[in-house]
Amino acid sequence: MKRRDFFRAGAAVTLAAGLNFDKLHAALESNNVIVEAVPDMVAVMGGEPAVMLDKAFEALGGISGYVKKGQSVVIKPNIGWDKKPDFAANTNPDLIAALVKKCFAAGAKKVTVFDHTCDNWQKCYQSSGIEQAAKAAGAVVAPGNDEVYYKTVSIPRGVKLKSAKIHQALLDADVWFNVPVLKNHGGAKMSIAMKNYMGIVWDRGYFHDNDLQQCIADICTWNKKPALNIVDAYRCMRKHGPQGRSVSDTAVLKSLIVSPDIVAADVAAIKLFNQVESMEVSSIGHILNGEKLKLGTQNIDKLNIKRIKV
Repeated sequence: MKRRDFFRAGAAVTLAAGLNFDKLHAALESNNVIVEAVPDMVAVMGGEPAVMLDKAFEALGGISGYVKKGQSVVIKPNIGWDKKPDFAANTNPDLIAALVKKCFAAGAKKVTVFDHTCDNWQKCYQSSGIEQAAKAAGAVVAPGNDEVYYKTVSIPRGVKLKSAKIHQALLDADVWFNVPVLKNHGGAKMSIAMKNYMGIVWDRGYFHDNDLQQCIADICTWNKKPALNIVDAYRCMRKHGPQGRSVSDTAVLKSLIVSPDIVAADVAAIKLFNQVESMEVSSIGHILNGEKLKLGTQNIDKLNIKRIKV
């Protein structure tokens, strides 16, 4: 998909709306206000992470629609690997800092950032830049390296996964945001919003031993869903994921995809990924299984998508 195609539909809608003077005049005459529906998805391209996040929340009506005064918030990035930000193995730290600040601006009493890392958790937190960025913005950065931090919960809609040990920070949170990075993955084929759930559990070895693609979909049926899935596609890992071998394995896309629909967010991210590498959605089992479990839709053409070019 070319960038010009990415925005063509959005530009056409904007132009048409701008030319609808009769509708605008009638609304003003009747003292009615034209209210644009909140989109099902926002896709932003061409800016720095904080700027794109601002644009996304403007289109969604503001952060106050998701975080209320006095609430406890969890932000769950991908911090799985002891890699610097330019490897795109982890979520962009500037995006996490910007989201933490927005949550506090909305009145959050506490913002916690954590991940159950694959490499040494302290090295991952430091090398990714996320620990420093999150703390500087006022967040608590919690470890996820010990089973004591997790509590068993039921996953009644799971096919293979019927229970899981989930981090206590999430269990205690009033609201949470799922903030993955867009990347290739050797085992799951792609690691985006659905795959990012594996960092909220302790017993992920079970996933690998009992149908990884089904278990990823199963854990996403947990009844405490994220307020939004915010896919960091500023820099994506196009091959040799999930760690990457060198910076040459990455591509700079300067994009952000935001949606409450986790299946749609992953599908849209893969379409973006296909600008630099080929990947068929139909080859990714956890996305297909997620739709079967009614987690969301693959048919993003039927969604109200707001496309923004910075």
